[in-house]
Amino acid sequence: MLTLLNSISRKYMRSLPASPDAIDSKTAAKRLLIAVMLMMMGTSSMYAVAVFLPAVQAEFGVSRSIVSLPYTFMMVGLGLGSILMGKVADRFGVAKALMLGAMSVSLGYIISGLAPNIIIFGISHGLLLGFFGASAIFAPLMADTSMWWNKHRGIAVGICSSGNYIAGTIWPPIVQWGIEQYGWRTTYIGMGIVSGISMFLLALMMLQRPPLSLPPSLTTDKATNREQPFGLPINFAQFLLCIAGVGCCVAMSMPQVHIVAYCSDLGFNPARGAEMLSVMLAFGVVSRLLSGFVCDRIGGLKTLLLGSLLQAVALFLFLPFNSLMSLYIIAALFGLFQGGIIPAYAIIVREHFPIHELSKRVGLCIMSTMLGMALGGWLTGKVFDLTGSYHAAFINGLLWNAMNVSIVLYLLWKLKPPSAPTPHLAMPNG
Repeated sequence: MLTLLNSISRKYMRSLPASPDAIDSKTAAKRLLIAVMLMMMGTSSMYAVAVFLPAVQAEFGVSRSIVSLPYTFMMVGLGLGSILMGKVADRFGVAKALMLGAMSVSLGYIISGLAPNIIIFGISHGLLLGFFGASAIFAPLMADTSMWWNKHRGIAVGICSSGNYIAGTIWPPIVQWGIEQYGWRTTYIGMGIVSGISMFLLALMMLQRPPLSLPPSLTTDKATNREQPFGLPINFAQFLLCIAGVGCCVAMSMPQVHIVAYCSDLGFNPARGAEMLSVMLAFGVVSRLLSGFVCDRIGGLKTLLLGSLLQAVALFLFLPFNSLMSLYIIAALFGLFQGGIIPAYAIIVREHFPIHELSKRVGLCIMSTMLGMALGGWLTGKVFDLTGSYHAAFINGLLWNAMNVSIVLYLLWKLKPPSAPTPHLAMPNG
């Protein structure tokens, strides 16, 4: 398949590296716009599946935890597949990875729409929509964007990554409308056709390689020896960040995956839940953009702590308030508070870990957050099956969030410089 994609690119478009002058240029801005559109199409499954959940559960006659498993498989696939797709992008260029992702997303949606049982439905989500699909979009596009920008690299990567939250804003209402008008199967197949064609055409516009070198004025780096980040053995520090990533994203996934089902259980129309998810992720776009500016001023670790604390506040608000209007407000607050959490991990690695290991260690952090989202989606459904309500699931999310906050506070404490010894004051004679 990669051989076919290579032949297409050689025949129709050039794939030579751009000149160093392309850094921070109009060409880079054009690619950033295309990257956002690719994010919107390629990561739509991360949020569409939450809207499909009630209809799929009703048709297949399975429990809430079982019907949550396709989302879990997809997020695990996305996390693990990011490593493979990163290597594909490094070796063959980001456009080849994007084309492969376009075909996989298209097939994943279509096979899901034709699935005769929950097993095939789950496999198509994990393998096609996750491992070969969204993973070919998310990490490769952020890495490619970072190579086209220098002066505005942080905000450029933030804009690029916000594309998947824009997907969460626009797709849930469209999916809900499709389910009501045509049924969930036809909607799945339609998304596969639209996504596959649009993504492949957009990928053809990304064939040019990023510059192989930077202008001399942009090659300086103030990196220092970071072999013991936070004063800890480097692999232990990485382990703590990964565990923190799992904790915050188990909590984050609860409203994102189950908000539609939660509204249905409260007696509201599922369309209202889809609208709440859209509102949540629209405010997440704002949060993701603002987090870059916040990180520049207080650092990645404090930004992560702030986001985690605010996420806990929003999650707690779901417990006492369950009216329709209050849920809309809380959904907006949740999106505004948690949107900058995942990008903060990349900033933390950039600030504290060796530069030559940046991509690998950022990838490990992002993979842990995806695994946290996957675990949280299933675990929330399991808690619901055991208790019959989402009340205990919200408390479960708060406990996982508390684990994240504890780790971040520990790392901040380790960053404090040792206090200077108090000088000995001699007693005056006489």
